[in-house]
Amino acid sequence: MKTRTNRPGGGVLARGRYAGYDVLAKRDTPSWNDATRRVLDARLAPREAPRYLDARQFATLDAVCARIVAQSEPRDARQADAEADAAAEAEVETATEAAAAAETAANEGASTRAPIPVAALIDERLLHDEGDGYRDARMPSYREAWRIGLAALDAHARAEHGRPFASLAGAERDAILRAAQRGALDGPAWRGMSSALFFSKRVLSDVASAYYSHPLAWNEIGFGGPASPRGYVRMDFNRRDPWEAPLAARDDGRADADAASPRRLAQPGKRKGNRDAD
Repeated sequence: MKTRTNRPGGGVLARGRYAGYDVLAKRDTPSWNDATRRVLDARLAPREAPRYLDARQFATLDAVCARIVAQSEPRDARQADAEADAAAEAEVETATEAAAAAETAANEGASTRAPIPVAALIDERLLHDEGDGYRDARMPSYREAWRIGLAALDAHARAEHGRPFASLAGAERDAILRAAQRGALDGPAWRGMSSALFFSKRVLSDVASAYYSHPLAWNEIGFGGPASPRGYVRMDFNRRDPWEAPLAARDDGRADADAASPRRLAQPGKRKGNRDAD
């Protein structure tokens, strides 16, 4: 069952290793300052449509993101059936992939939270042209690399399957992305850009960065954010500040080793720091 907060964006409590943790509970505590709150509020704001990419580019980007960081999300039954039929007709779904999907569904549960809008976060970054601050000399500019790469992936899908990349079954998308990763995709649509470089420098880097920039992903990994002005005090291995995410108890009723109390793990001569909890 989803557990939502009443803060901007409506957080969902984490499951698994950090079960019950909600980083948005820190919003009005010393863990976050005004600058952090402004950035996170913007990151959590609803996005109805892309602001930089056109509809076709955004659909391709969204389909790419869904294969790089698979998320459990509610789907219309007809859409699910259509995808299943397409996979069956194309004979692209293997027993291994089916077993992995079943295991993932069993572990995560159905619709544990709303999906993180990874494509929208990348689109926002493109809108403001927020590149890396540096560029591989073999690559075009940040915006141009994404425009070329998305168009080339879509062109390859249409040439090979007769339909857009966003309309392909999951395994068909994976096959194209794996070919891009190997550098096996080329042709005029790539305009001289290596598909392997596009995959490593833009797809992997930007999709992972966008996903883990979102508070819902922070819940999954127990991250508390920048912690300014409070600051992190206990920086050594197996030590945590009391306001950080507590680890869920294991099946045997004990917490994992690194969930031990900072007070118990404190060593003589070490700074105690601020023990106030959020």
